[in-house]
Amino acid sequence: MSTQPPHSDRKKVTTLSFREKKIIGEQITMLTAYDYGTAAVIDRARIDSILVGDSLGMVVLGYENTLPVTMDDMIHHCRAVSRGADYALLIGDMPFMSYQISLDEAIRNAGRFLQEGGMDAVKLEGGRERSETIKAIVGAGIPVMGHLGLTPQSVHQLGGFRAQGKSATQAQRLFEDSQILQDAGCFSLVLESIPARLAKLVSQQLEIPTIGIGAGPDCDGQVLVTHDLLGLFDRFTPRFVKKYADLHLEMTRAFEAYIQDVEAGEFPERRHCFSMPDEAWEALLRELGIEA
Repeated sequence: MSTQPPHSDRKKVTTLSFREKKIIGEQITMLTAYDYGTAAVIDRARIDSILVGDSLGMVVLGYENTLPVTMDDMIHHCRAVSRGADYALLIGDMPFMSYQISLDEAIRNAGRFLQEGGMDAVKLEGGRERSETIKAIVGAGIPVMGHLGLTPQSVHQLGGFRAQGKSATQAQRLFEDSQILQDAGCFSLVLESIPARLAKLVSQQLEIPTIGIGAGPDCDGQVLVTHDLLGLFDRFTPRFVKKYADLHLEMTRAFEAYIQDVEAGEFPERRHCFSMPDEAWEALLRELGIEA
């Protein structure tokens, strides 16, 4: 039996909770969610944070990458997640071109995540080139999580989905960017697909917590795409993913079994059917002029 307190007794996780966890050396846990049901289950499991990631473009909407995802897509899924979770810190991923055009537009779009989407904070990608944008959004009272390393919205610029920070020059720039984003007001940073020793150095030098994905065990927390963790996304599995289930296979088996049962006339069975009192049935037949 679970020893966890009832869901209603939990204290809401905040950005301050992240900082406190780093100070006392407790790991921060984060997963993605894109719908009400998944968010409710993850929240009940006592996750620290749920990210409504633009990864939904690939694992939910079937795009090749995250670039086609729109603000309306994100707000739609954020609303669903916010209805399913009331304990975890909810973070909305700002999609491609929602914060690059102007500071005013970046603030407006970030605000939509809180005002319309029910999020507690936003995440955006990029280093020093995003510092002024981050300052502006934070200045508007909206918490911002940064994202360095492999930044999927820059997939074409990076030459594909590949690890970053492997050369001394790249590593130094990433390290400097982490300091710049902290100074700009980020409450936390995602470090994606970078060498473990670099992630450890960055994590040690920053006052704000780092959340790793493919960045080794020495970050202040970890995040995975839930569809990868559950084995639901079958196009590819990143090297850094640990599969805790293979639901794609289990779902395929269930669907095939259903099809076989229907085709063989074995579903539905009598126990799946609703009954009608005999007198009501006979009255219906009389009304219709049909002989029993």
